Amino acid sequence: MVTPPPRPNESSNTANGNGGDASSGDASSTDEATLNSDVAAAEALIHSVNQVKEQVSRVVVGQDEVVEQLLIAILARGHCLLEGVPGLAKTLMVRTLASSMSLDFRRIQFTPDLMPGDITGTDIIQEDHETGRREMVFRKGPIFTQMLLADEINRTPPKTQAALLEAMQEHEVTAGGHTFPLAEPFFVLATQNPIEQEGTYPLPEAQRDRFLFHVVVTYPSRDEESEIIDRTTSGQPQEVQHVVTGEQIVQFQSLVRRVPLPPHVKEWVIDLVRDARPNQPEAKDWVREWIQWGPGPRASQQLVLAAKARALLYGRTHVSIDDVLALALPVLRHRIVPTFAAEADGVEVQDLIERLIKEHAVAPASIL
Repeated sequence: MVTPPPRPNESSNTANGNGGDASSGDASSTDEATLNSDVAAAEALIHSVNQVKEQVSRVVVGQDEVVEQLLIAILARGHCLLEGVPGLAKTLMVRTLASSMSLDFRRIQFTPDLMPGDITGTDIIQEDHETGRREMVFRKGPIFTQMLLADEINRTPPKTQAALLEAMQEHEVTAGGHTFPLAEPFFVLATQNPIEQEGTYPLPEAQRDRFLFHVVVTYPSRDEESEIIDRTTSGQPQEVQHVVTGEQIVQFQSLVRRVPLPPHVKEWVIDLVRDARPNQPEAKDWVREWIQWGPGPRASQQLVLAAKARALLYGRTHVSIDDVLALALPVLRHRIVPTFAAEADGVEVQDLIERLIKEHAVAPASIL
């Protein structure tokens, strides 16, 4: 949150003959009012997020970390790529989130024969009943929503995948020479299956980079699986209540960007991301051997934004290195391309990120 400047020194004002300048007092009052407003907004954000978590937990068992990362991505105005085997409630989780937030939700099942126009929309010939003249009219596609679930996004060719790029980056769609803005807030939550690769098309790096997080959805614990069986094989499904509005989410997104970033945390993020680039003169030997391409500046930007959102969720008014550490893996996981040597040695991207963090100098706890 914005920290107001210190109050003017009263004795200094008197010595200068100002006698406590009224304009300075007004400025201080304004700053204090802004701070109080931000504190109230932060408390409302925490309360709303807890309500959303409660609604999701009524339908989805476990997956608390995944739900939190989805909420952080939403607060940071980012998109998420969810990876997990079928049956882990990825679609149900996204649908429940949208319902609890009163957001318009649409789902697209990506298939090999899906065309770009099936996502963005297409021009059709329509007759004007009054004049009898025909004209081209743009019929909006399912991307014109607030929360879009791109189910099994890697099952459609890159040409169709690219139809999402402009919407994800600019929050608008261009068709027939006209640009149409998307309703805010707008999020793309995409899923992909990590085990069945026949008939799939790997996402281009440019598109992968548009996702804030690459979240891996894991199997539930034994107790959670037992509860899943009890919930889904008996009784009526739980109803989800609307606890947050789209307008509130937009306000929360603005608040996230006002969270202060301490200089030492900023430098830590920059150093961490740059250390993963093999083409840097200062790159370490193991980075050159095992990393083919490293993350770009967007990784630094989004890691900071995500850390700001997490700081607010945990009731803090500034970003700490702990926030960055907690989110480094989902932010960097899809932005590092390993070499063939790394694959031959059995080194995975997660291993590379963990080594980067381990070798990186962590600031003393006293300044976190």
